[in-house]
Amino acid sequence: MLRVCKIKRLYGVGRVAVKYQQEFLDSVVDDAKVLLESHWEEVALNKDKIKINPDWDAYYTLQEQGKLKIFTARDEGALVGYFVVFVSPHIHYKDHLFAKNDLIYLAPSHRKGFTGIKLIKFAEGCLKEDGVSVLVVNTKNHKPFHKLMSFLGFTSEDVEYSKYIGD
Repeated sequence: MLRVCKIKRLYGVGRVAVKYQQEFLDSVVDDAKVLLESHWEEVALNKDKIKINPDWDAYYTLQEQGKLKIFTARDEGALVGYFVVFVSPHIHYKDHLFAKNDLIYLAPSHRKGFTGIKLIKFAEGCLKEDGVSVLVVNTKNHKPFHKLMSFLGFTSEDVEYSKYIGD
């Protein structure tokens, strides 16, 4: 099932349409590879030691299990943003489905205005229809968007720490 929501925005004298939709991996993977590289360059830590190398087979397996949801923003067909979540019952609260974001990214060219808000709200609506009780979104401390999350009604719950311990 493909869910679509088309929002028209006015820029100067021309109209630009940004389309928000839920997509399957096959329809987005090639376009996503370009954005993933930009995303990695912008937010990844330890880039000299850890290179981006997605396990696409694992993503396909999760999609087949109904545990992967991909929401996109496309401007005239070009992928400008994605919001990818994993959905499953929480191990502590088995009566509830939780959606935890894996990736969220919006091209810098689309960060002004409401594109990011609309992408998250579209995903939230779809996930709610799917029976999800809780949507969890993490942000990077060095690239935060805490104000946006607060505006959308999210509360800060946890702080994560990481440390590279490889060779």
